Amino acid sequence: MGLIQIEGMEFFAYHGCFEEEQIIGNKFTVDISIETDLSEAAETDDLNKTINYQEVYNIVKNEMEVKSRLLENVAGRIIKKINSNFTSIKKVEIKISKINPQLGGKTDNVSVQMSSE
Repeated sequence: MGLIQIEGMEFFAYHGCFEEEQIIGNKFTVDISIETDLSEAAETDDLNKTINYQEVYNIVKNEMEVKSRLLENVAGRIIKKINSNFTSIKKVEIKISKINPQLGGKTDNVSVQMSSE
């Protein structure tokens, strides 16, 4: 087993419960961790024997472009799409953070973390 991690992906998107968030948008970061068997890729040096992280990035990017009220919804869609595109995955963990959310005081970020288990 092994982990493929993509950390610190940055997106500008329109997620949030408030109408203003859906209009003005905000900055988000996304971290993904994928547990899968990496032994065949390690032996063969063949991209087809592993999870192509460019494809994972594109899935995240496409789903971040779809407006949602809840980060839980975005995270759930990303997990579902990644699992449907890669059958060898054992577990996906995702963390989506909204940077500098408008909560009425200084807050660096708020995050939702979910996994496929």
